[in-house]
Amino acid sequence: MFKIFYKPYLYYNLIIRNKIYNKRKTYSQFKEDIFLKKYFQNINEGFYVDIGCYHPIKYSNTALLYNKGWSGINLDLNQTSIDLFNIARKRDKNICAAISNKNESTFFYFDHLLSPINTLDKEFSDYSSNNISFKKHQKKKITTYKFENLIDSFNLKFKKIDFLNVDAEAYDFEVLEGFNLEKFKPKLICVELYNARLEIEEKKFINFLSKYRYSLIHKIGPNGFFEIY
Repeated sequence: MFKIFYKPYLYYNLIIRNKIYNKRKTYSQFKEDIFLKKYFQNINEGFYVDIGCYHPIKYSNTALLYNKGWSGINLDLNQTSIDLFNIARKRDKNICAAISNKNESTFFYFDHLLSPINTLDKEFSDYSSNNISFKKHQKKKITTYKFENLIDSFNLKFKKIDFLNVDAEAYDFEVLEGFNLEKFKPKLICVELYNARLEIEEKKFINFLSKYRYSLIHKIGPNGFFEIY
């Protein structure tokens, strides 16, 4: 029965609940996109990669850029998120996949159909299960990929990455480890600095990204913005 109502549910979520056709000044959770709009004010057709994209409107750091004329690749381990992107982001390539520092078969922890706390990190799942969702999450099998291996398997081509957004629910560091920053060199990276207990681990990210010539230039909420120099 749910399959019959699934597609109407997607349109309800976009049009009624999140009012996709009402253009906004900001879509981000902490107005990160206001900073991004100013930072990229001279680039009208840039390219982004959004890992842990979650939703094309709600809490999105790339929706404002998309409205400006940008396009990119959106990745999420939740198929419902990607189904929403396929409706709302026709210029983008939207892929249901889990990005990590390893290509392997593993598990992810599922809260619900459109939860922002679905995650690959068991410790975070345990913490959020007790402190955020107040229920036990489902354990499901999944295959993870390094970013480079994923785009090769999909034969995705692009000249450069202007902006990399990572929001992987306490798995952000592992995503960066598997990204091959030496090769892709995004101009700007936004990453959540949380660990599994929602504590900021700023120095860990600074030390890692400095190896690839990135410096922290701005912080908004739990997010750090790193620019290549």
